[in-house]
Amino acid sequence: NHEEATIKAFIIPVRQERYLEFVKSPKKRAKFIAQLAHFKHLNPKFVVAIPGNQQNPTSLQKLLAGKGAGTTCWVISENTELDGQEIDLQTALEKTVGYQMGTFISCVPGKLAYFEDEEDRYILER
Repeated sequence: NHEEATIKAFIIPVRQERYLEFVKSPKKRAKFIAQLAHFKHLNPKFVVAIPGNQQNPTSLQKLLAGKGAGTTCWVISENTELDGQEIDLQTALEKTVGYQMGTFISCVPGKLAYFEDEEDRYILER
């Protein structure tokens, strides 16, 4: 399960149980998704900064592929068009990067993801 693995791997431990409950319930899921725009609960141990010149879909796809990402990914996002779906990684990045909508793109469950919110962009890696 990409969502469970993403929460357990990349969110600070004190928030994990609460967020796991949120994503299991369609009603509560909206609470979790709403927090993604200004998300402050990433575990800093697993956050990797992305060089400015590589913060575009094509460069990010290459970076993620170099770290083990396949061609598809799972998306948790404020963007309802993408949320809760497994889609092509390049498409997910093209519809996420620069839109400033809180989004997790899970590439390898619990091991590799991309995160973007209104302020930042990161690769999440364990």
